[in-house]
Amino acid sequence: MLLSTYTLEIFKSKCQSDAKGVHCFAHLDQDVSEALPYLNSVLGGFEYLSNPPAVTFRAQGKLITVHGKKIAVNALKDGEEAQKIVAWLKNEINAAWEQKETIKPCYSGMPKPGILEILKLLPKSNCRECNEPTCMVFATKVAEGAKGPEDCPLMGTGETIKLTAYMKQFNLDI
Repeated sequence: MLLSTYTLEIFKSKCQSDAKGVHCFAHLDQDVSEALPYLNSVLGGFEYLSNPPAVTFRAQGKLITVHGKKIAVNALKDGEEAQKIVAWLKNEINAAWEQKETIKPCYSGMPKPGILEILKLLPKSNCRECNEPTCMVFATKVAEGAKGPEDCPLMGTGETIKLTAYMKQFNLDI
């Protein structure tokens, strides 16, 4: 077992004090850097950094970044959800490490969606009804996997279908 213990730090966003959810850091007591290329292969990370090693992916509707000694998870409902996701991830890290002989390590991320391609599918009204200052900011958050068409009240059914299809090619089910 590579990862056995960690400490959770659960907090509210300082820049969005009215946010309902929480974020969490899991401070790892063991360094999992060597397992990250295998975890990237198994979970299909859409961003991989070599120095220092880190992989970011979307799982269980969350953006998750795993560093050698820390895991960051955004937009959680509460501490209980944080505990469940980090426990699941601990199992995934350990399973990938234990099966590393059968997994081809991946040192690159997935192709990324184009922000301008996403913007073309949006109403481009800058209405702020999605709680973002502009449609460009909204498109950026969609590209990151943090927002989806349901977060834009002005999107019609046709645009929603097109945006969903566009994002699926990047393994981002929005």
